[in-house]
Amino acid sequence: MDDRNNTIAGWVLFAGIIALGGTILTGEMFHGDRPETMGYPIEGVELEAGAEEAKPVAFYLASADAARGEAVFARCAACHSINQGGANGLGPALYGTMGGDIAGVPGFAYSDALASKEGNWTWEEMDAWIASPRSYAPGTKMTFAGLSDEQDRADLLLYLNQQTSNPLAVPPPPPEEAEEAAAEDAMGEDAQKAEDVPVLDEATTDADDGSSDGGQEVPEA
Repeated sequence: MDDRNNTIAGWVLFAGIIALGGTILTGEMFHGDRPETMGYPIEGVELEAGAEEAKPVAFYLASADAARGEAVFARCAACHSINQGGANGLGPALYGTMGGDIAGVPGFAYSDALASKEGNWTWEEMDAWIASPRSYAPGTKMTFAGLSDEQDRADLLLYLNQQTSNPLAVPPPPPEEAEEAAAEDAMGEDAQKAEDVPVLDEATTDADDGSSDGGQEVPEA
């Protein structure tokens, strides 16, 4: 009986050793770590931060639309006024903000986090603030999480820039954006030239043939 139990125990131990060895070998052959560079996008798997170089706000301002920005501002209207002479609310009045001092609206109690910021609201500063207030000024009282969409931010900035008596100059697009716009303009001009070229059809050709002899048929000999 003891021999039988020893045999069974031996086989169980042997099977355990085989299973452990197989696990180690499989782990060496197939790594589960994420590759440094994703070969192609996989649904549900996001690219690591910094995988794609961020484009400057000027890139998105080149195609920004103030009307769309006004629609985006609807999310801000509960806390901010935008009209000239508007009063402060939960947030400061925003008329004339672009180009003005950061934390410079009179009568509004800014958080120390934002009040300690120096400089003016440039395109880049305002873009960074709207993207993530908490990242821009850790400790800010602003509860808004931010706008992650770059084009939404550019649209909103363009709208805010119109709500002032002294708007900022819109920065020129980056070289690659300018080249793309120039290529599109050239394509448009080529298409217009192609439309201006008269198209000769069969009827036009027949009319031209008839006009060479006064419009009368030539009798057969």
